[in-house]
Amino acid sequence: MAKTKRKKHRKLDRTLPVMRPNAGGIDIGATEIFVAVPADRDTESVRSFPTFTEDLHALADWLQQCRVDTVAMESTGVYWIPLFQILEARNIEVHLVNAQHVHHVPGRKSDVLDCQWLQYLHSVGLLRASFRPEQAVCEIRSLMRHRENLVQMACVHVQHMHKSLDQMNLQIHHVISDITGITGLAIVDAIVAGITEPKELAKLRDYRIKASIETVKKSLVGDYRPEHIFTLKQSVTAYRQYQQLISDCDQEIQQRVQTFQTKDDRPSATADASGATTPSQSSFDLGTHLERIFGVDLTLIPGFDTLRVQTIFSELGADLSSKFPSDDSFCSWLNLCPKDGTSAGRRIPGPKLKIKNRVTQAFRMAAQCLHNNKSFLGDYYRSQRARFGALKAIKNTAHKLARIFFHLVTTRKPYDETVFAELEARNQKRRLHNLQMRARQMGYTLVEAHA
Repeated sequence: MAKTKRKKHRKLDRTLPVMRPNAGGIDIGATEIFVAVPADRDTESVRSFPTFTEDLHALADWLQQCRVDTVAMESTGVYWIPLFQILEARNIEVHLVNAQHVHHVPGRKSDVLDCQWLQYLHSVGLLRASFRPEQAVCEIRSLMRHRENLVQMACVHVQHMHKSLDQMNLQIHHVISDITGITGLAIVDAIVAGITEPKELAKLRDYRIKASIETVKKSLVGDYRPEHIFTLKQSVTAYRQYQQLISDCDQEIQQRVQTFQTKDDRPSATADASGATTPSQSSFDLGTHLERIFGVDLTLIPGFDTLRVQTIFSELGADLSSKFPSDDSFCSWLNLCPKDGTSAGRRIPGPKLKIKNRVTQAFRMAAQCLHNNKSFLGDYYRSQRARFGALKAIKNTAHKLARIFFHLVTTRKPYDETVFAELEARNQKRRLHNLQMRARQMGYTLVEAHA
């Protein structure tokens, strides 16, 4: 019986080419950092370092000794920031990568394996660096995020004020729209000072309050207990303290915005006779400075105001073309476009990613503000809302706003509403042509109706 020949299969080469031979991997922790370098650079290719500043400099010295010029690290909380700045000062290229992109294969997990896995993925070019703006923008971003925390903490004390008023059965915060306005704070200060007569408190009503003085006086009848007045006093004091901190933070942001250099090197601050820059707090105009930095007035876009543009600037900066090659990549980074794939010629819906991106949130808020807008973008939002619902309408409109924003910033051309009018006219012409062609196929002729 003849022996059957076994078919020999060619052995596949599964090793990936090394694109970065001088790559390293760093696993960040709160008290210990694990670093991996190529195996041929040191007898111990993996080392651990404490997180003290002297040890971080020793880590950078060891990387330079091993001839490592690029490293990859995960964005773990805020623990990566000190090491990132030290390595960046040593001219070592740092790739801050998303933790979702470097998941290890299922199995045992340890810090040593994590840093080695990061080093391998980075050496073969499978990791993409996360977006990080320039240092001047990072400084403004830190201040803006701190300001956001201060605003949230101030709102907590406003809620404490409401609670104290509810416990005394005072309904003034339900009669006026804002307890922290002129009328609200005046009445609260009077209550803290010991005035509990509703008639006297009602006299502090501002003329712009819509509620009548009788309604205001009726809402101030309650049980003025000393313990609730004490808690109200502390809540008002804490609220005013946070308002002062917010004001100080605003002044610090203003100084940095005034001295921020534009891409085309236009004047960045008011110069005095001696030529030195002197920021003027009283004449500070945030909208003018943002227009100077971006080179175009972005508040002309429907749904955008000065504060929203400032939020986007503090997160991105003014130079988008160097970080995002096209508007497609910009919208993908914002997670405003579908991450779908294809298999066997069919579309496979991608997973819904949950991200916390302040820029995406700003674009979504701008899209939601177009509900009653009379522009082309307002019509687009309402049509999308009628077809797909509110959630998809907000995302689709935010996607369109992101493309418009990217085009204006990169080209420095002013916003022109007539462009959408031309597109709408072209769309109407195409629809009319389709109707005429269908009517002709059915043996009819369309005749224009005259009023």
